[in-house]
This record gives sequence, structure tokens and C-alpha cells, in this order.
Amino acid sequence: MATYKGIQGFTIQNLSADPSNPIEGQVWYNSTSNVWKVEELTTAGTWATGNNLNTARRWAGPAGTQTAALCFGGEIPPQTNATEEYDGTSWANSNPLNTTREGAGGAGTQTAALGFGGTPGPTGATEEYDGNSWVNSNPLNTARYQLAGAGTQTSGLAFGGYIPNSNATEEYDGNSWTSSNPLNTARRALAGCGTQTAALAFGGYGTDYVTATEEYDGNSWTTSAGSLNLGRQTLSGFGILTAALAAGGESPSTGATEEYDGISWATVNPLNTARHQLSGCGTQTAGLAFGGAYPIVAATEEWTGAGVALTKTITVS
Repeated sequence: MATYKGIQGFTIQNLSADPSNPIEGQVWYNSTSNVWKVEELTTAGTWATGNNLNTARRWAGPAGTQTAALCFGGEIPPQTNATEEYDGTSWANSNPLNTTREGAGGAGTQTAALGFGGTPGPTGATEEYDGNSWVNSNPLNTARYQLAGAGTQTSGLAFGGYIPNSNATEEYDGNSWTSSNPLNTARRALAGCGTQTAALAFGGYGTDYVTATEEYDGNSWTTSAGSLNLGRQTLSGFGILTAALAAGGESPSTGATEEYDGISWATVNPLNTARHQLSGCGTQTAGLAFGGAYPIVAATEEWTGAGVALTKTITVS
């Protein structure tokens, strides 16, 4: 008769804490919580509800990862300069932006973030965050809001936005902005992700809701053959050029989520809270969505992509 050890190559262990690096299919007994557990791979990406922002808002600037995120600015209303940090469990207030605004672009990490553009104005104001406070830097060449961002604090990218609708693209070197070749489709309220030399722009509003996706190679934009399945504006986006995620947006307000593989978009499980004017950061396998409207919410959701290992409790009846 086949045994668990014979199939898996190891026995079921009795542990006081979950193993730090369990293997797919591994089963163990946690003697502290008195439950059986198993390590499984997710078969489909899903959103899980996390702890709310301290300040509900829309149009906030994002940066960071799922376990080390940054939320700054936005509209409550009124507009705010409030900054919050997420540690993978909860949000904590930090020092505020120097320039109160909504609709700003964001890039970088929780301890080395970049915030730029926004309104009122529009403004080109740029600030750098060091994990504690914001310091003013040189402004965008083209002041605008509802723009998208990608890259890092020392190698950032800003594109699109509203002044009215803009196709302007600028690169940041850690000190100042330099204009680059424009988007093919001028638009506002778009989403973006990636790096300064491998970025992705998608969605937004031009003369209508936009499905067009564009790829940036560090010099110019090329329109991808793969368009969003749902054209929409005020959505969030995160990931990299070849593995991106689009979530939420207005077309009207939706929780629709799509994955991009570098060629085409595929519809996956939606947000639990449908909304637009939300913010997002992270990767295609570990993303974070927060804030948004309508009504204005503090809701936070964590995305776990397909094929990611998860520890699950075994229940018996």
C-alpha cells in the first residue's frame, strides 16, 4: 500500500511552528495551533481583503510592493498630503508630502519613492521619499495630473496625463526630468508599470475609454497587438513589461482584473470591491490595490497570482 512518505519522500512532521520553506504537497501538524496544514499551489489568481487605509481616499500616489507599500496624497475630499506605509498587514501613518495633491504619479520603493505631478494646478512638483520624509526635487517639464509612472527613484518614468490629454513622456535621473518620445495615444487616467527602459502603458481616456497598450524601450513607445479586453480609465496597474496586472477602473466602475504576458491580456478573478480612481503596486503574482471611489473607500486587497504556493489549514468533518 502506498504511504505518504513513499509518495512525497518524507514523513508527516509534528512541528511547533510552520516550516519556513515548505514544499508543494507537504503536510504537517502544527502542535501550537493544533491544526493540520498542507502546502498547495493556487490554481487561479485571487484577491484577498486586507486591512483598510487609515485615511480613505481616491487618486493617491503609489509605490513599493505588496509587503512594503506606500500611499501618498489623494482626495478625501478635500485633497490631502497624508502618507501611509503598509507592512503586509496594516497601514501606519508617516510624514506628509510637502505639496498637497491628488492624481500624482508614483515610482520606486517604500524607502526610496518618487512622487510627481498632480493637481491642484496642474503641478509638476516632484518629491523624493526616504522611508521617513519627503524632500522636494526638480519638477516635471510638463505639469499634469492623472498621469502614470514606472521605474525607481533614480531612474523614473512619467507618461500621459491631463493638461488636457497628454502623450508627454519624461525620464528622471535622480535629480531632473528629461523629455523623451511621446506615447502614440494621448490619454489621461491611464495605468503603467515596469522600468525606465522597459515600461508598459495601458487603459485611460482619450476620446473614449482606451484599450490600447504601449511598450517603452527606453527611447520610444510601440503599440502592442494585445489590447485590454475592457477599455477603462482610472485603473491601477503593477508588475513588469512582460508580466503586468490591470485592476479596477471606470467603464463604469468595475473590479475587472486582467493579466498581461508580454503579448496579450487575459481576464482573471475580479477585485472584491469594484472601484475606480484606485492605486496599486507590486508584481503580477503579489500585488496590492488600495483606496478608490465611489464612494471613496479605504479598502485594501492583496493579489496572489496563479501558481503561487500557499499554506492552507486542513479541515475535517
